[in-house]
This record gives sequence, C-alpha cells and structure tokens, in this order.
Amino acid sequence: SDVGSFRSASTAPLPALDASDASVAAALAALAGDSDLSSLLRQQVIARIVATIDALPRRSLGTMMLPVHTPKGAFVTDEVDGSTVIGAGNAGRYAPYMRVVEATDPKALVAWYVHAYPLFQKAYEQLGYPHGYFNDRLFAAIDDMLAAPEPSQPPALARAKAFYAYADPALESLSAGQRLLLRTGPANEAKIKAKLRAIRTELTGQQLPASAGTTS
Repeated sequence: SDVGSFRSASTAPLPALDASDASVAAALAALAGDSDLSSLLRQQVIARIVATIDALPRRSLGTMMLPVHTPKGAFVTDEVDGSTVIGAGNAGRYAPYMRVVEATDPKALVAWYVHAYPLFQKAYEQLGYPHGYFNDRLFAAIDDMLAAPEPSQPPALARAKAFYAYADPALESLSAGQRLLLRTGPANEAKIKAKLRAIRTELTGQQLPASAGTTS
C-alpha cells in the first residue's frame, strides 16, 4: 500500500459527500491492505469519521456515530486480588481493527486524506462547525490520544448499572478516546500510539484546501 498506488485516485475528481461512500470505502480498504476493513465499515463513512474524531477528546462517544462496527463478543474481565480488571483476553476482540492499524501506511493514508480533505471539511461544517477547520480538530484528537496513560497493571473496574466503569475516578474522567485506548490493552495501545505518531509526523506541514468549496 504505497503512495504510488494512489496517484490515479489522488487526481480523480471528488464525489459529493453524500455520494462518497463507495469510493471512500474502496480507498480505505486499499490503504488497509485489503484487511478486514470492508466488513467493519458502516455507511456514511466520512461523516462518521468526522463525528468520531470530534468526540474523541470529549467525555463521551456514542457508538452509533462510529464509522466501524463495534467489537464482537462480550467485554472480558478477570479477577485479580479481589478486584475486577479488564481481562487479558479482551485485547483479542480488537484483532480485526489492529490488523487494519498495522497494515495501513501512514504516508499513503495522509496522501489520500489530503486529496479527500474537502469531504472531511464539509462534513465538519455540517456537523455544526461552519467556521471550524477539521484538520485542527484532528490534531487535537491525535494529541489527546497520545497523552493517554499507560497503566503498569490492568485498571480496576467497578460495576455501574449495565456496564463497567473504571474504579479510579482519574481514569473514569479521561476523554472518550483515552478510555477507548485503555480498553484495547497495553500492547494494542502502544501500537496505536506508534501509528498515530507516524500519521501526525506526515500530517505536519501538509497544505490542505482552505474550505469545502476548494478542491484544488
């Protein structure tokens, strides 16, 4: 999945946002090395990506806005010294997503993002930020996730109605993106952060269209 394979795509005219699903899904699947991404993606891909990235640094992230289906199987817990903790087996639920993460080349991904940026910007404006700049929000989301803690031991959990919360208020008060990273397990968190750092490096200094109306 090198940048060269996307040269033709990067010169093709962009579709309208509401007609972009097929081409966006095809481009992302190719970027992910034909891994499991196609089966994971939901409809309205760009709009869901934008809504998710906007929400990651916030307190909550609704699963209905995610661009991919949620992990299969039940949340896995273990009992350690009388405390309920995230189970070591829970990381396995993220295996299809991690194959996408590992297969995606940051340089090729950013090259496609730069080309498709007007779609992201338009979706961001439609989300309720007519004067906002989506790329700034993307950097904020990446930086927030890179700041996620890396606990040396699995965090203790407390039952909260129908779901689990972190027993430590400091962890439970983290952003949605940081809590999501913790749920993937320490090995996955490290891999995701390494990929995010590489993407951030590629993004820095990129010249992006100023608005959704600019496609050059």
